[in-house]
Amino acid sequence: MATAYWQDTQVEREGSDSFWNSGHKPTLIAAFLYFDLAFMVWVLLGPLAPDIALTLGLSPAEKGLMVAVPTLAGAVLRVVNGLAVDRIGPKRAGAISQIIVIAGLFVAWLLGVNSFGGTLALGVILGFAGASFAIALPLASRWYPPEHQGKAMGLAGMGNSGTVLAALFAPALAKLFGWNTVLGLACIPLTLVFFAYMVMAKDAPNAPAPRSLTAYLSPLKQADAWWLMGFYAVTFGGFVGLAASLPVYFTDQFGLSTIAAGYCTAACVFAGSLVRPMGGALADKIGGVKALTAVFAVAALALVGVSAAGSVEAALALFVLAMLALGTGNGAVFQLVPQRFAAEIGVMTGLVGMAGGVGGFYLASSLGLAKQWTGSFAPGFLIFAALSLLALGGLTLVKAGWRRRWATADGVRI
Repeated sequence: MATAYWQDTQVEREGSDSFWNSGHKPTLIAAFLYFDLAFMVWVLLGPLAPDIALTLGLSPAEKGLMVAVPTLAGAVLRVVNGLAVDRIGPKRAGAISQIIVIAGLFVAWLLGVNSFGGTLALGVILGFAGASFAIALPLASRWYPPEHQGKAMGLAGMGNSGTVLAALFAPALAKLFGWNTVLGLACIPLTLVFFAYMVMAKDAPNAPAPRSLTAYLSPLKQADAWWLMGFYAVTFGGFVGLAASLPVYFTDQFGLSTIAAGYCTAACVFAGSLVRPMGGALADKIGGVKALTAVFAVAALALVGVSAAGSVEAALALFVLAMLALGTGNGAVFQLVPQRFAAEIGVMTGLVGMAGGVGGFYLASSLGLAKQWTGSFAPGFLIFAALSLLALGGLTLVKAGWRRRWATADGVRI
């Protein structure tokens, strides 16, 4: 039985197979828009990094840290937002987070960012945008039954396509108006989406009751939670780490202009964003474990290839392949999370999302360090490829137990 809530009316639909009739479409759209624009500004320092580094005289390691800090801040704040979702509801938590990001960008534009320390402070503020993950997904997910969780969370999570917008438009706008002005311009679409969100988004009436603070972290006592966090550290960490780092990679490795590097980055990120809902749907169909098995193998091979790529064309093709795999993996992991932790979906979204952010911070910062210490990005890519293979080994180890122990709804595959 799927239970749909629409305009405050609860309607029971027995045997309904229709995804669109099983939830609340305005909330799903609002969650996508919020997530999309939040991700746009979360990685904003990446496309602007070459210009910022030139203005402030940053080293490769400093550039890597600058683009990685929003990812780490977002990782930590995802836990905070996961708690806020269960305490005050996802709609209110999302509204607060959006106001913080808009105000922070406005102040940064008004006062200017004039030092490396200033970029790090801005990165912390942008972390609130990255933490939108822990709000947007539960906001949409709570309206949908188990058999449609992969599709609902995949569509809401496709908001990571906002990274495409940053890669496409930020370099060109920076060339026209200066990179600091881009921070102020970003407030315009963020504000428009904020008002749309307040009108369209609605908390699901079947939200779990708030629990004690210690109860929120109880999933961490279970090994399954750590496995899911580790898998997402690879899939989402790879996606967001590359999204933040590719503008720097293409400009430093091949001497591309910031605009050309932005186009290359946009192509890669678009591929990963496009397949996220497909990854959720694929996992609904064949099971998240099978989907992730292919994901980790393909991602590892693609990143090994990138480490040896000698041309822009080869690197671009391999990055697109890696992003296709990682984007599919993002959707697949979140098909599995609600099957195992349905009652703790709010805090688990925060914890798993935090792990993804930590993975992204590691990749982005390690690429900068690798470039500074060895003169090449290759060691950073090779280590992350090894992490993908390690995740594949872990998945092989746990999959039989998961299929045996997890209680699933009819027709739901693990």
